[in-house]
Amino acid sequence: MTTPDERVPVLIVGGALAGLSTAVFLASHGVKALVVERHPDTLLHPRARGINPRTVETFRQVGLEATLRAEASMNADFGSLPMLRAETLAGREIFSGPADQPDPSGDVSPTTWVPIDQDRLEHVLRAKAVELGAELRFATEAVSHHQDADGVSVVLLDRETGRQRTVRADYLVAADGGRSPLREALGIGVQGPGMFATTLSVLFEADLTQALRGRRFGMSYLDKPHPQTVIYPHDGERRWIFATRIPEGRVLEEMTDDEFRTLIKAAIGLDDVDVTILAQLPAGGVKALRFDLGAQVAQRYRAGRIFLVGDAAHLVPPTGGFGASLGIQDAHNLAWKLAAVLDGSAAPVLLETYERERQAVAFLTFRQSLALMHDRTGDDADKDHSADYGATVFGYRYDDGAPVAPSDLTGQPGTRAPHVVLTDGAAESSSLDLFGASFVLLTSGAGDWAEAGAKASARTGVALSAHVVDGTDSDLRSVAGGFAAAYGIEGGGAVLVRPDGFVAWRAEASSATAEDELTAALLAATARTDVG
Repeated sequence: MTTPDERVPVLIVGGALAGLSTAVFLASHGVKALVVERHPDTLLHPRARGINPRTVETFRQVGLEATLRAEASMNADFGSLPMLRAETLAGREIFSGPADQPDPSGDVSPTTWVPIDQDRLEHVLRAKAVELGAELRFATEAVSHHQDADGVSVVLLDRETGRQRTVRADYLVAADGGRSPLREALGIGVQGPGMFATTLSVLFEADLTQALRGRRFGMSYLDKPHPQTVIYPHDGERRWIFATRIPEGRVLEEMTDDEFRTLIKAAIGLDDVDVTILAQLPAGGVKALRFDLGAQVAQRYRAGRIFLVGDAAHLVPPTGGFGASLGIQDAHNLAWKLAAVLDGSAAPVLLETYERERQAVAFLTFRQSLALMHDRTGDDADKDHSADYGATVFGYRYDDGAPVAPSDLTGQPGTRAPHVVLTDGAAESSSLDLFGASFVLLTSGAGDWAEAGAKASARTGVALSAHVVDGTDSDLRSVAGGFAAAYGIEGGGAVLVRPDGFVAWRAEASSATAEDELTAALLAATARTDVG
């Protein structure tokens, strides 16, 4: 390729949820990425209806939780509304049940579901990414790439002017969707059942009072015009989302508003409802979108200096609301590792852990989603999968262990660090609020762990903050007591937590060789072999 026109540390191809999340998380670690998106703007279609509590925790780390709640969709209580299955909205109801709740007790996390539609979430992330220094270019397509041992060169096409320019990046993140052109260009196949169907999705306006008969719902699974049809509220009043399989023999781009109205009325179960089809892009007048339903995981998440995130890495059925959160958490896992490698505090081999950790979570998640889909639609699925919903959201592990129930998270290495309510004497917070910027060492004050942590940090050059909780002279105390028990360090031990909030290492008791143990733990967590 020719001499590049510009250089960036990370180029992100795809400006939807996974790509924008990657940009935000990278920027929070000081890495200012370039995001390119072939569409002229973000979509108006809500797509994902919300993000689960674990995902909210990741955005809480970058100061976005309050903004997300302020921007929550108008149907902000949809998570508390029932799901229903029926032949049609106006017809016989087959079942009605509560929405999925991974933390019904409210004790596992400092936060809850945020019912924010994907279009609103993307606008929030877009603003935050720019605020933190990332650059976004819409109507820009990656048309070719070449990588070598030192970086990736990508030719970008401005779809409005037709001009091309070459960008050189240290790393490239492919967030370009379920049919990822980059994944295909890299020759990376997929594993799993694959695609079930290609669906159309339409945003429409209608008065459904007669069909609903006083009911409210967060999601409806309908048997007409085809099984697995869904209707769910957009604004909670007159705007709705409809999705169903593309009729056999029809091409989506050739379908008319009248055809969409016929399908929608079949799902509603009434012929005399006025249905208005609405555009889903601010420019171009696109009214129907194509979505792939499937369960698949990429055989590899990495090819050299290129990494797959979001739908490019995996597709899961929409049942259970896992898809968006799964992609965001990919970005959260990858971002701190890229940042650590770029600033030299971690060895490049650390990046190999991204695939190992996140691919296993994707397999766990799509099996759970398939099981839920079977329960709610009656279609064949992985009937033998029995993971708990809360374990899928909170209890997945990065150490090849089986997922654990949220109540059983007690600081085991490889698991998400537990939530404990803390106070500094003036205000309450969560132990999870200590994580995000760097590695964190937590101890209950016994032994010399905090001092040893400072020395280990100096020896390795890995940033580390230490906090003593419930110690004699500690500034932090657990409101209900029991911090040491919650983290499994009642014997005077310590816990080392990664920037993404997962436990990297734990010593359950005090130790005479604390500095050496922590030095070794920091080196292992950053994939380094020596302190130099």
